[in-house]
Amino acid sequence: MAKKSGGRLVSSAGLVNYYDSDDHRAIHISPKTVVVITAVTGVAVFVLNALF
Repeated sequence: MAKKSGGRLVSSAGLVNYYDSDDHRAIHISPKTVVVITAVTGVAVFVLNALF
């Protein structure tokens, strides 16, 4: 097999890498925070559904 040259694919199907630029004005949320908020929301919905 021929070796591929280093670099990006010529046809990337419209995918763009947005993580290359670091915007300091953007809101940064850690993945752990998202998981905790999702779990708390799920438990709250479950409890409210059980009570009403």
